[in-house]
Amino acid sequence: MPIGLLTIHLQLPGVKSLKEKRSLIRPVLARLHKEFNVSAAEMDRLDAWQESIIACSLVSNDSGYTQKALQKVLEFTERNWPELPVLAYRIEII
Repeated sequence: MPIGLLTIHLQLPGVKSLKEKRSLIRPVLARLHKEFNVSAAEMDRLDAWQESIIACSLVSNDSGYTQKALQKVLEFTERNWPELPVLAYRIEII
């Protein structure tokens, strides 16, 4: 049973408070969960105003499918939130 983990490091330019950061990140996480049925959460840089690290996980019975699905999550994120540039990402299949 392959488990996929996508970690995305996002830049949040112009954010001036943690409240503003949360108001940007919360809808991203909710939409990723709704569109792709992945578990999504902010994992690191919780106190940094202008960056965030989010993680999405997916369990399936096919590692190829898991890899492709997480790649689609990344592409969807880049396409739908161009104001939140992706600084780095990593896809792991466990």
